[in-house]
Amino acid sequence: MSGQFEATVEVDRPVEEVFAYLADGRNDPQFSPRVLRIDRIPDGPTAVGTVFRSTVKDAGMKTGREFRITALEAPGKIRWAEVSKNIVMAREGGYDLEPLEGGRTQVRIFNVLEGHGLGKLLVGLALGAARKDADAFGRRIKAAAETAIAAR
Repeated sequence: MSGQFEATVEVDRPVEEVFAYLADGRNDPQFSPRVLRIDRIPDGPTAVGTVFRSTVKDAGMKTGREFRITALEAPGKIRWAEVSKNIVMAREGGYDLEPLEGGRTQVRIFNVLEGHGLGKLLVGLALGAARKDADAFGRRIKAAAETAIAAR
């Protein structure tokens, strides 16, 4: 079983700057409290093939995660796929960004979760929790990006 969750939010910053902020996955802990640590491999600008290796805490358990950037098209599209093997993982995910009037940006985030082994029984619970938090997650992205990117 697999399923998707998504959220859409408007960020009061220009699309190019929001893209740069989100493309650097090392910013994820600023809006995702489950991310305890994250590193970019190789260290340098994010590109297709870049891997972000993280330690996350889900349901009280720490796990290692690795996501590979599969598409990076400035300033509108970022895609990733989880390459680590976890019982519930993000088969694919991404951001779609669109410029709005007044130097604002619409950001859509999505993840497709799937379960493996025992995770096939748990993926429904994970999806339910992710969908329940999706709007709040979008608001955290908005707040973090607007804090990190100076207003003009």
